[in-house]
Amino acid sequence: MRYAHYCFYLAVLFLSLTAVASGSETVTFPSQDGLLITADIYAPYKNGEAPIIVLFHQAGWSRGEYTEIAPWLNTLGYNCMAVDQRSGKYARGVKNETALRAKKENRPTGYVDALPDIKAALIYARKHYGKDGVIAWGSSYSAALVLKVAGDSPALVDGVLAFSPGEYFERAGKTATWVQDSAQRIKVPVFITSAHSETDRWAGIFAAIKSGRKVSFIPATDGRHGSRALWREYPDSGAYQNAAKAFLEQYFPTRNAARQQ
Repeated sequence: MRYAHYCFYLAVLFLSLTAVASGSETVTFPSQDGLLITADIYAPYKNGEAPIIVLFHQAGWSRGEYTEIAPWLNTLGYNCMAVDQRSGKYARGVKNETALRAKKENRPTGYVDALPDIKAALIYARKHYGKDGVIAWGSSYSAALVLKVAGDSPALVDGVLAFSPGEYFERAGKTATWVQDSAQRIKVPVFITSAHSETDRWAGIFAAIKSGRKVSFIPATDGRHGSRALWREYPDSGAYQNAAKAFLEQYFPTRNAARQQ
């Protein structure tokens, strides 16, 4: 029995490493103000064969937040693009190259300053990989920003997954309901989750979304802040994975899932 479990573990590890090797490619493209953005592309499927999920990291981090999550999403049948926003530093040994450029060019690197990067990344994804749809996935402050983009610029996204969003922008001079006000205009499918203790941070945002295609997940355990809740090192990561997978399969089914299983 132990041997069987060991073989299964090796098979899963091999598939994950294969997905990274075959689907990861680093690209750069300009933000809306000209700053070069770095992103990793995990795209085992041709344009038009699968939706692309554009992955944005949390505060102080980089696209390294998704080195494990993006290959897992590939196995579900989705292409992915993990983006370095200018507001961040590093994660899992991966430096935030966009933030380094912004600092070198003396550009501001606050949360709101990353908004042009998010919009530019979604436009890039739509142009190069988005024939079958573009889904925005955010973590912490970027989770809030992708919700705002979905309400204010509906042509940029076909769906949103937001991990630990909130009204994080008052220090930047925004109102206490800056994200919630935009959320009222969201019409695409939305998934929101967080650590168990964080639900009050996004309850108003979720309530403001008028679309009937909205899903929330509150873990029975303490859970984790941001997208790292899906990392396998956490014992409750499976619950988050199952919730996100169910949402994606309901609103963005893909014929490639069976091919990867």
